[in-house]
Formats: sequence, structure tokens, C-alpha cells
Amino acid sequence: MKICIVGTGGREHALAHALGHHGDVVVTPGNPGIPGSVVTPATEIDADLFVVGPEAPLVNGLADQLRAQGKRVFGPGADGAKLEGSKAWMKQVLDKAGVPTARYGSFTDQTAALAFLDQMHDLFVIKTDGLAAGKGVLVTTDRAEAAEAIGGYLSGDAFGAAGQTVVIEEGLTGPELSVLAICDGKNAVALSPAQDFKRQKDGDLGPNTGGMGAYSPVPLATEAVVEQLMDKAILPTLATLGRQGIDYRGVLYCGLMFTPEGPKVLEYNVRFGDPETQAVLPRLTSDLGQLLASAADGQLGAPPTFDAGAAVTVVCATEGYPEKPRTGDLISGIEEANSLPGVSVYCAGVKASPQGLITAGGRVLAVTGQGASIEQARENAYAGANNIHWPGIQRRTDIAAQPTQA
Repeated sequence: MKICIVGTGGREHALAHALGHHGDVVVTPGNPGIPGSVVTPATEIDADLFVVGPEAPLVNGLADQLRAQGKRVFGPGADGAKLEGSKAWMKQVLDKAGVPTARYGSFTDQTAALAFLDQMHDLFVIKTDGLAAGKGVLVTTDRAEAAEAIGGYLSGDAFGAAGQTVVIEEGLTGPELSVLAICDGKNAVALSPAQDFKRQKDGDLGPNTGGMGAYSPVPLATEAVVEQLMDKAILPTLATLGRQGIDYRGVLYCGLMFTPEGPKVLEYNVRFGDPETQAVLPRLTSDLGQLLASAADGQLGAPPTFDAGAAVTVVCATEGYPEKPRTGDLISGIEEANSLPGVSVYCAGVKASPQGLITAGGRVLAVTGQGASIEQARENAYAGANNIHWPGIQRRTDIAAQPTQA
């Protein structure tokens, strides 16, 4: 089977690696660190299956365009991708589906938004309505900071049109979990859950990022827990979308928090998570291509299988990320890291130069270690990451240091 992956980052590199075990893979436009990268647009490529990686092309209707050409596509159309394209609409879907979530309000008027903010207590969550590359979320205990963010979002100063509707949520507390579900429009199966680390610095300090690391499996996420989450969140959401005429065929990424009142959905994304994908797919033992093709056909096949070990992913980012990433620095150590047992390096924000790969984005590389246990996988991940160098490199040192227990 020939498979075309759309995207440029570490997620797409991990997808290409997993799909390449059973198929012939091309990645468009990819990057110089991903084998099989081509500049040909997806609409001009002949393949048996198209897998759209990032959210932006899905929100903009690429899956619809490819399906109109008669292509088999894994990825929702623009109607379903609105789950990530509009956080306010996503919250409405959760309400209709009866899925537990944080209390919220959505606003275009600053006065009304600030009045609602005053009804919140202790922990404030401020989100852009539209796409903001994983950075349009502020979680703070400082009301003044929350109010300033609301003003910046609604004025368009912070995120342009993406922020001109703002969603304000009550802050929730508890361990988080990422569940990636493969959906065929009516049915869904879960991949092995993961837990990611969104804050920039050790101890979950610093600003939110697109993700600084992840690990899988998560001791908290027993088989019974995952089954409950599918029954109470994923499947009711799919059914609600179906009642609205939306045939959702793709990944439904469910970000949850285990609160004292029980699990609540924080967000849905409409694509494979990054960096969760880099921690989940290396453990896959079944044919990913066949699974995604069956979902794209609307007839979901056998559930995926995973090895009994663990994987830990550490993201290597540039100086200044996430606010002002510094770029153009020469990267060393990728080959050395890749040569270590149980280590894989996935390229994201990289660019070719005469001297070799250079940094070209905030999150540059994802280094994944595998092992019989989370502890061993973590040791392998950091052994690999310690081989990677460029001026100003930053990474967290506490990824998976304390796995969340059941």
C-alpha cells in the first residue's frame, strides 16, 4: 500500500516510521530529516491512503478536497475539524453529547467576558477560540493576568482573528491523560493512552507550549478506565456529530483531566497529538496502515495491539521557545542518538544547510526511548537526548519522572 502523509513535523516523522513497516510512504512537504519527503502537493500525488497530520489543513478542508478527487483519506472533513477549529463550538458539542467538561462561557465582548471571569475562583483558564499552534491557552491563578489575556485575545493583538472569540473556563485540577481514538464515523478504538507535558519548564512551570514530552502507557489508564472514557466521551461525541450529519473519519484526540468529581474532557483535537504520537506509535505491534485504511473506508478493522513495554519522548527545543524561538543553529548528535539501543529521533523544526541540519522552529526534535519499563524507557530517552546539541538548546529533565499511578 502506498501511503501519503501530509505535514512537516515530528508527528509526521513518527507516522512515516510506523506506516513504513507495512507500506510505501511519502511525506508532503515533510522536512529534510524525514525520509521520503517530497515537495509535490498531496492533491497531485497518487496513493492508496492519505493521512493528514496537522490541524490547519483539516480545518481548511484538505480532506474534503482529496475525497472529492476520489481519494481514500484518514482525517475529518472541515465540518468535523471544527472541533479543533473552534473551541466554543467544541464545548457546545460536549454539552449536546452529555460529556462532562469544565464550566465555561464564550465571548466576543470584553465587558461580558470580564463579568464572567469574576464568577470564577482560584484558577482561570483563558483560551482562543481558533487555532493558535497549541499556544492559545493561559492557565493562571492571577486574575489580572487573566484579564490582560482576555483583552489581548479579543483585540486581535495576541492571536489575530483566532483570538477574537475567547473561551473562559473554570480551572480544573488533577492528572491529565491523552487518548487518541481511531474513528470510522460510527465506531472507534483507542490507541494506548499517553500523558504529555505542556509547560516549558521542569515541575510544570513556565508558559504553555505545544508539548515538551510524553510517555506511554500511563499506569492510571487501566483497560477499565479507557473503556469508561470511550463510553462516556468518545462514542457519545461521535454519535452527536453523526446526528449533525458529520461523518467523522480520523483521529479524535481527547485530552482529559481526572478531577475529584471524575474525568472531564479538557479538549478535543482532530489529529494525532504531538508529542504523544512519538511515544505511542513506537509501541504499536499491529499494522497501522490497515487500521487507518479501514477507518477511512467507514468499516473499522481489528483493534490495534501494543508491546508490553514503555516509551518516553523528550522534546528538544530552541532558545526562546515558545515566545521567540531562535533559529539557524547547526544541530549535532542525531546519528549518535539514533544509534543507541531503543532510541529514535524524530525531526520537526529542521532545515537543510551545507553543513547539515539546522534549527528552523521552536520544537526541533523529539527523542523517544523504549524499554521494558517507563524507568528504562526514560533512561534511554535521556541518553539519546544528551547526544543532541546546538547553542541554546532547551529540554525538560523531568519527563515521566513520576508516572501517574492508578
